[in-house]
Parts: sequence; structure tokens; C-alpha cells
Amino acid sequence: MSAPILLVEDDISIAIVITTALEDEGLDVVRCDTIEARDRFLAKDGFSLLLTDVKLKDGDGIETIGTVRDNYPELPIIILSAQNTLDTAVRATDSGAFEYFPKPFDLDELIRAVKQAIGTSASRPVPEQGDDGMALPLVGRSPPMQAVYRMITRVLRNDLTVLVLGESGTGKELVAEAIHQLGGRTSGPFVAVNTAAIPADLIESELFGHEKGAFTGAVNRHIGKFEQAHGGTLFLDEIGDMPMQAQTRLLRALQSGMILRVGGREEVPFDARIIAATNKDLLPMIEAGTFREDLYYRLNVVPIQLPPLRERGDDIAALARHFLAQAARDGLPGRALTEDAAQMLCRQPWRGNVRELKNFIFRLALLAREDVIDAKAVRAVLETDGYSQMPAIAPPGSGDTPERGDDLSGALGRWLAANSPEPGEIYARAMAAFERPLFTHMLDTTSGNQLRAAQMLGINRNTLRKRLVELDIDPEEFSPRGTG
Repeated sequence: MSAPILLVEDDISIAIVITTALEDEGLDVVRCDTIEARDRFLAKDGFSLLLTDVKLKDGDGIETIGTVRDNYPELPIIILSAQNTLDTAVRATDSGAFEYFPKPFDLDELIRAVKQAIGTSASRPVPEQGDDGMALPLVGRSPPMQAVYRMITRVLRNDLTVLVLGESGTGKELVAEAIHQLGGRTSGPFVAVNTAAIPADLIESELFGHEKGAFTGAVNRHIGKFEQAHGGTLFLDEIGDMPMQAQTRLLRALQSGMILRVGGREEVPFDARIIAATNKDLLPMIEAGTFREDLYYRLNVVPIQLPPLRERGDDIAALARHFLAQAARDGLPGRALTEDAAQMLCRQPWRGNVRELKNFIFRLALLAREDVIDAKAVRAVLETDGYSQMPAIAPPGSGDTPERGDDLSGALGRWLAANSPEPGEIYARAMAAFERPLFTHMLDTTSGNQLRAAQMLGINRNTLRKRLVELDIDPEEFSPRGTG
């Protein structure tokens, strides 16, 4: 049997759960709840692993890790924390911890990490500390964001290519900025380029540069984004919109580490970390022949999936207050948000994700008449913006519901009057009622072809399949062979 594990945890219920789980795996656990007791145990006994919480009764577990590493350099360390911010995740990584787990954590994952740490019996090297005053670009403590933070910390000490995936407005560029700021290339430039915003005939020149006289109007040599990002990070946003010819040249550059300026004859080496991002599902594009499969695998070395705001409702209030503070720094009036106002914001769908929320909060800071923003003030701006779900829905027979018109708006009005959903649940109920006829119409249009239906809807094929199962819709009923 290996040497025992030292568990430092002052929450007795968590300590018992971890101890029981590890002992069930045949591991020996010694438990304590303070830094002072930890140091006393370490001094007299040999341990195979230190498993420690951050906030302890007598201090910060991370701040004292340096001393532990100095005295026991071969001891692997796993850090647990309820202080679930990107800052905590980065501090844990910078301390040289083998692994970091935000609470609540998956017990099976923790057990696997413990076994792996004991097997390696070596901590990660401690990197140089960055600027303590660095402003971290990401906000949120919800479980989906914890997964993002953990993935970010895993790529900070290497130059692996990262592909950031997520809907528009979820903050993909912020993830790229965080990796750059906190990683090993922070002293170099961060160069961002939106590949969808560059005309197809200019994208190669923008990315790789061009020589004087390469084409009409090329009166001087132009240094492209790859060379501009030398020593730093190149962020390629909206990579799914890149033309096929440019995809081919991008693939060659990534494979060789060299670029060829348009009109040039000699290849030029580049030294930049590549982070790409897209709001599209690239796999159907590969099947359709509009995105290169080999480029996809070259970019998708470390994927980071950003959750939409609707899946991180616990973060909306914190984000709203963060944006109010940002608005004040930008010269707008300083505002505070009441709890009922925050809850009203949490009930919104925010289809434009964090970007939409930010724009709304800035508008709210400008238009609110009081320094303390309450639910009434939020409702006023929501109604101005056309959020129809917030005003109370008139009951059937009230005479306020549209009775004419065969358009979608008229149908929606009649459905709302007939069903009278409660404020706060209108969006979910309306979408559930709307999806069935929408999906059946698209399947009928595509003769049951799910891939084509998903592409026309602009959603992930797996998402479509999941919703079809949940709505009990059989796509075979719409195929030609299913109608005979």
C-alpha cells in the first residue's frame, strides 16, 4: 500500500465523503482541518499526496503551498475550492498544484485525479508569477463556467492550439484574451482578426501579408496578422466563415510553421500561439464540403465549449453588476441593482447571450432615473426594447388580445391568450409549443433529412435529434419511404 493521503478540509461533511470514497478505493487517508495541523503532520509522516481546501480556519491554503513545495518538492498537491472564480483556478495552477477542483466536484473525477497523482508522484513545475493586479476578463461562478476555467488553466503553460466553440455573444474572444494574459506569451502581442469580416479576395493578404506589387494597389509590403502576432497570440475568430482557398493556406501554415506572403517567393517562419473560434457546428460543414476536415483536426487540439447564458443563470446577476460597474468606469452614472431587479434579469432568455446582456445593462445605466435600479426600472427598459414576455398577459376574453391576422405575431397572441402562462415561464412554454410545428415543417420540407433540416434551422444536428426524441417526433414519417 502507498503512503497515506493527507486531506486538509474544514467542512466535516465534505471531509467524510472524500475520506470514505478514497478508503473504498483501498487508500489510506489522514484528515485534519487547519494549516497548522497540516504542517505538523507533514513534518512527522510521509504522504503520497496532499489534498487541501483553499479557505481554512487559520489561513489561505494556496498562499502557503509555496512553503510545502519548498520542503516536500516531490509531494503532489490537489486543491479544492468553493471560491469558484477564474482567479482561484489560475492561483491554484500557478501554485504548482497537480490538479484543481471547484466545489461542488465530481467525486469520480477526483478519485481518478488522486490515483493519477499518486502514480506520477510529482507536482507540476511552478511557473513564474504574473501581474497580481491583472484584470481577469471572465465573470461567473456557475458550474458550466467552472468547466471553462479548468480547461483554460490546462492550456496556460503550453502552446497547444485551442478551438473555442459557442454561440454568438458568449465571450469567445474573452477566453482567448484570458489564455493570452495568463499564459506564457503575455509579453507578446494579442492580435485578433475576424475572418468573417474580411472580403474573400483580401483575407490571404490580411493573414499572411503581401509583397510590393503583388496585385493592383499593393504599393508597399504589408505585414500580415501572422507576423504581427510574433511572440504572442493570434486569435482567428469566426473560422467557420473562412473561404476554402484561405483554409488550404492556413492549414499549410499551421503544419509547417511558415507563411508565404502573397506575391512572395520565400517562406517566413512565424512564432505565435493560435486560438480559433466559431459559433458554427463545423462537423456538418465538413460533411457538406465547406470546411476542410484536416484543418478542423489541426485546430481542434484543445476544444473549449462556452455555455450560452441561458445555461448559466446563476451568473446573470453577477454579470449585470459587473457591467454596471464597467458602465460607471466608462462615464455613465453609477448605479446599483436591487435583488428583485436582478431576479427579473435572470428570467430573460438573453438570446444574444452575454453581449446582449451587456448592451442592455449599459442602456439601463443610461436610462434609469434613480441610482438604485429596481424591478420597475428594469421592466420599463425591457418594454421599450420590445420584450413581450414581461407585461402581464391578458386573460382570455379581456378583449386585449389580437383577434385578427394570420401572421406569426397574431398566432402567438392567440396562443398566449388561450394558455395564459405565468410571467417568468412564458418563453419556455411558448418555445415548447412552437418547436413541434417548426420541426415537423422542416422535416416535411427536407423529406426527413435531419442534417439538411438542422442546417436550415441553423442548429446543431445532435440538438435537433435530441429535441425530436423529447418531442416524440419520428423523422422517418417524413421520408419518401415512410409515406408509402
